[in-house]
Amino acid sequence: MSLDISETKNEVQTLPILRHFLDANKECFIPHYSGPNMKMVKLHSWQDYESLPLTKWKIKQPSDDDLREDALDTGGLDVILMPGLGFSCQGSRLGRGKGYYDSYLQRCADKGYKPLTVALAFNEQIFDTIPVDNNDVKIDMKQAPELFTGYLSVVNIILNDLWS
Repeated sequence: MSLDISETKNEVQTLPILRHFLDANKECFIPHYSGPNMKMVKLHSWQDYESLPLTKWKIKQPSDDDLREDALDTGGLDVILMPGLGFSCQGSRLGRGKGYYDSYLQRCADKGYKPLTVALAFNEQIFDTIPVDNNDVKIDMKQAPELFTGYLSVVNIILNDLWS
């Protein structure tokens, strides 16, 4: 599983999800951004996450000289929890405009991998339509945490079959 680390009020908080799965000894990957490229690198534990340095954008990620397992080199990912500013009812995603996730999903497809893509979104982030272009990859599922007593249960339901 891979997830974007979100700590802003504008996106669903993903740190509780990360901690839950790391504490359960599940394989977790997070984005590592370097220039125009993004790869998904392995985290070993919650302590590993806490020890990561902050980038100039206030995102925790391994430093460039911290060589880690890359998901595309070791069999790909089962699930990617996708970040976004907005999502359409048809599965379109509005990111932050750099195309990191669209490019990453294309690299997955080029290697024959098709991870399940899931957007965790607040109801206010879901629209009838959003602007997209030809490079935008649609997501497979949208989940709004307000619809459930706890969004960790939603993630558990989604991932249960994959990791059982």
